[in-house]
Amino acid sequence: MNTSPSPVNAIRTLDKNGQEIKTVGFQRFGFDSEVPIDVLRSLYLRSHYVVTASEAQVPDLDAKEEKEHARFTQGYNAYQSKSIYHPDIQSISYTTLSRFPPVKLLPPSSRKRILVTGGAGFVGSHLVDRLMLLGHEVTVLDNFFTGSKTTVSHWVGHPNFEMVRHDVVEPFMIECDQIYHLACPASPPHYQFNAVKTIKTSFMGTLNMLGLAKRTKARFLISSTSEVYGDPEVHPQPEEYWGHVNPIGPRACYDEGKRVAETLTYGFQRQDGVDVRVARIFNTYGPRMNPHDGRVVSNFIVQALRGEDMTVYGDGKQTRSFQYIHDLVDGLIALMNSSESRPVNIGNGDEFTIGEFAELVREIVEKVQEEDGVVLPRRVQIVYKPMPTDDPQKRRPDTTRAKNTLDWQPRWTVRMGLEEMVRYYKAKMAEGSI
Repeated sequence: MNTSPSPVNAIRTLDKNGQEIKTVGFQRFGFDSEVPIDVLRSLYLRSHYVVTASEAQVPDLDAKEEKEHARFTQGYNAYQSKSIYHPDIQSISYTTLSRFPPVKLLPPSSRKRILVTGGAGFVGSHLVDRLMLLGHEVTVLDNFFTGSKTTVSHWVGHPNFEMVRHDVVEPFMIECDQIYHLACPASPPHYQFNAVKTIKTSFMGTLNMLGLAKRTKARFLISSTSEVYGDPEVHPQPEEYWGHVNPIGPRACYDEGKRVAETLTYGFQRQDGVDVRVARIFNTYGPRMNPHDGRVVSNFIVQALRGEDMTVYGDGKQTRSFQYIHDLVDGLIALMNSSESRPVNIGNGDEFTIGEFAELVREIVEKVQEEDGVVLPRRVQIVYKPMPTDDPQKRRPDTTRAKNTLDWQPRWTVRMGLEEMVRYYKAKMAEGSI
């Protein structure tokens, strides 16, 4: 494998203690989840990239793609595919991977058969990347309502990987050892698009997957959400808090859907002895987030990169805490392989007001643009608009249980995660895919 350093300086990432992050994951609960960050980056920051060219320029493309993407690949160029967009004839030439990234060779006794529902979504695809690199057999189930094939297409054809287009509302049969049940639209525009379908996915999808776990004796993890706490009257929110949810509001299809999914999960545990795990996920961001799904992080970054004014809803005093995707995947894998069956909050306790967060995003976008020699005609402004219905005022996890039982806590600072995400979106804009 060619791991010689690229001529472009690598991105150095420091954790909350100022130590450089070279790997993500850990060896815990008898399960090794550690992989080099460079290998992961080569998948999500540039697993498949598009370069724009006329027919005559095709031989000279390498220099152009190197400039936009080389900071991330750092010698893993052999494991990426490249598509060429021809604006003169409005066509695109797709290629597939000729070689897969190296995955750990596990003995059959250690290799698990893992089903990931919603595995082509934002969180699911990062989890799939990690599980594949670790050498496990992974099946992705997705109906592609909000997920995209491109997030996991770099694994298609690998002997350990299978992708199935399927809606979890319908039963599904497979043999497996672990089930990560992530399938459900998670951003307000998507889950409000068809409220009945959202609550049906939460209830019927969870019922079907729990039935599969019961039959195969697989361990079952459901991705619940901080939305089960609604607009909380307790701050920060511990797992014992029962929540303050409007059951008939526009967000109820998601909030109550996840609450009933948790009820169902513990019903199967008590009645049928199913081995269950419940992860209550707080705001998460990172590469592969849909730039158009209405979430605050992607909205701010895309607006700032385009030189548009950044929109804050309300007075900007409402607070949020944001965790980077790698911390979440670490937490999910730790929870799945631990013996903790109570609900566990997985999130970052660093709290920002939305107004402060907008200023931080603007500062990081300006820093990246300055490093890359981009000069905008004017500074992006922050504008305020009316608040949506039932939008929570405060949201911050109490992660004491995760620290005590999983030995887990976030390593990525919001600033480092944002910088990586800004570079991801910037590269995507340069190739024309945003």
